[in-house]
Amino acid sequence: MAFNVAIDGPAGAGKSTIAKRLAKELDFIYVDTGAMYRGIALYMIQNGIDGNNEDAVSKEVENVNVSIAYEKGAQKVLLNGEDVSGKIRTEEVSAMASKTSAYKAVREKLLDLQRDMASQNNVLMDGRDIGTTILPNADVKIYLTASVETRAKRRYDEYIAKGESCDLKAIEEDIKTRDHNDMTREISPLKKAEDAIEVDSSYMTIDEVVEEIKTICKEKM
Repeated sequence: MAFNVAIDGPAGAGKSTIAKRLAKELDFIYVDTGAMYRGIALYMIQNGIDGNNEDAVSKEVENVNVSIAYEKGAQKVLLNGEDVSGKIRTEEVSAMASKTSAYKAVREKLLDLQRDMASQNNVLMDGRDIGTTILPNADVKIYLTASVETRAKRRYDEYIAKGESCDLKAIEEDIKTRDHNDMTREISPLKKAEDAIEVDSSYMTIDEVVEEIKTICKEKM
């Protein structure tokens, strides 16, 4: 029987980084739901679709096919067959994904694929509504969070390391806006599932967070 782990939390809490490490150590399949939504967001940007126009996005999403593939253990995000893994981690795509991921048509597009993967495999999924909507019966539910200041500094450091210019205060404001949008959207808002265990990573290293969640998983397995 498949064992499912759901990790939810706000933008910049380190969900993807932690989930990838944890999946590797547990030998689970990592399903990056955020990357799938980013793939759809990238498509909308490339095709000049207004992210604030739900009708336009809902109509255009019918032409989008996003999937996750693995090659030598590395994840690839495929957008209509093209590997776009290196194109979906920009602020522009992040902002678009925050808007389009709230739309019913977009969420329904990816829901069936995500649940199908979880029913057949031991998976670790991270996102905003995994434990509340996508995998409500997940064996382990984690709500991973961190302060706005911590999340902004982490993102700032990532951009600097890539040689990109950015403004820390602007990143903080963007994270606050995205938190508000994610928590107040009508469909599947970000919230901690009643049976989720909260892990605050503000003052924890990646290794410490991975070990804490791994211990929780092993106690359930």
